[in-house]
Amino acid sequence: MNNTIETLLKHKTIRRYRKDDISDGLLSNILRGGIRASTTGNMQVYSIIITKDQEKRNELCKLHFGQEMVAQAPVLLTFCADFNRFNKWCRQRDAVPGYDNFLSFFTAAIDALLVAQNVCVAAESEGLGICYLGTTTYQADKLIEFFDLPRGVVPVTTVVAGYPDEDPEQADRLPMEGVIHNEKYNDYSREEIDDIYRYKENLPLTRELTDENKVENLAQVFTEKRYIKKDNVHFSKVLLKVLEKQGFMNNEM
Repeated sequence: MNNTIETLLKHKTIRRYRKDDISDGLLSNILRGGIRASTTGNMQVYSIIITKDQEKRNELCKLHFGQEMVAQAPVLLTFCADFNRFNKWCRQRDAVPGYDNFLSFFTAAIDALLVAQNVCVAAESEGLGICYLGTTTYQADKLIEFFDLPRGVVPVTTVVAGYPDEDPEQADRLPMEGVIHNEKYNDYSREEIDDIYRYKENLPLTRELTDENKVENLAQVFTEKRYIKKDNVHFSKVLLKVLEKQGFMNNEM
């Protein structure tokens, strides 16, 4: 089997890390592989902020809702959508940039996520563990202040990386037939939804989660406990304000 595919199939989310440092050479190689990711128009409208300093990681741990791995793992990588650099280059070459709109943010966010995934695959292929932090977009306003990000730059995801201090079970995934569509989108019948989610719903972990959260089923864990509407609306408003402040909400010609 291809080594890259094998690495992907072995992916695990790691939340506990040893104190061992990642050498500068290894980190540089991983990042070099990362920035070979596909990018819109070959613009590379992203930036990566490396955080190794323990005190700074301790502060970032608080911003990421106290997730201990942020302070524990030796390297924290914050991936940002970044049109600031590209805009400055354009202006310095007497070219007028038109990238102050939501489409441009979306373009840069895609670029940032593509390079982030490349970095993660490269890290795992070298025996490191990784974990994405979804709290980045929730706390984008505070991270902008922490990193002193200029207009045109918005953090979109964060990855912790280090040597694993645990060997957890792989998280479950939906069956391929649940996510793959041939030629066109085929909407799901009730029976197909039941089939797609049956394995996930019957896992012992699912029973633990429903009992712990005092709900009837796994869907209610998501909608009533994990990602509730009130929080989704609140953090959506925060992110929209961030995009306006950072110069990505121009709707005029």
